[in-house]
Amino acid sequence: MRAAVIVFPGSNCDRDLAVAFEQAGFQVDMVWHKDAALPEGVDIVGVPGGFSYGDYLRCGAIAAQSPICKAVVDHTQRGGYALGICNGFQILTETGILPGALLRNAGLKYICRTVGLKVQTSASAFTEGYNAGDVIGIPIAHHDGNYFADDATLDQLRDQDRVAFTYTENPNGSVGDIAGILSENRRVLGMMPHPERAADEGHGGTDGTALFRALSGVLAPA
Repeated sequence: MRAAVIVFPGSNCDRDLAVAFEQAGFQVDMVWHKDAALPEGVDIVGVPGGFSYGDYLRCGAIAAQSPICKAVVDHTQRGGYALGICNGFQILTETGILPGALLRNAGLKYICRTVGLKVQTSASAFTEGYNAGDVIGIPIAHHDGNYFADDATLDQLRDQDRVAFTYTENPNGSVGDIAGILSENRRVLGMMPHPERAADEGHGGTDGTALFRALSGVLAPA
């Protein structure tokens, strides 16, 4: 199994994400934003958290125009898996891989703490290690995590069982308490909370471990 973790100027969770993949059994390639292609044989692309390009213009907007993001779009259009966390989720919406947008937090303040997430579906490679209805504790660290989509998009996400996680107590004003969503083919997950920061006992919690183990179970060679 092979994972590629994208590195932008301002990424600060790239190493954390690589370690979480490695602990789940993946070989990891760190891929620079100026590269025009992903390594051959990549099973999943990880787009990490941080402040790509200093969050200038709009969170994720400049990163979405980088050479490597064109390769990420092509990868997902071919049916490849991708995981975008925090700034990575913002980038996935800016590229159009996932619908909606991440707005400034309703309270207009940066939030950094562990929050409760309710697992809304176990029917994906990312969430099958949980049961629908489980409540897990995962850290957040963002200023622009307020998920927004129009009513038609929200109806589609709900009708297609594509809301992966919701907040038990909404910290940022996200519509429908949404914390993470899936692509139409269920092979791309974008989420604001950081499961890679809850994948080791030393982090103070391991509720994110099941996500990476589930991926390894799905993507492992037969």
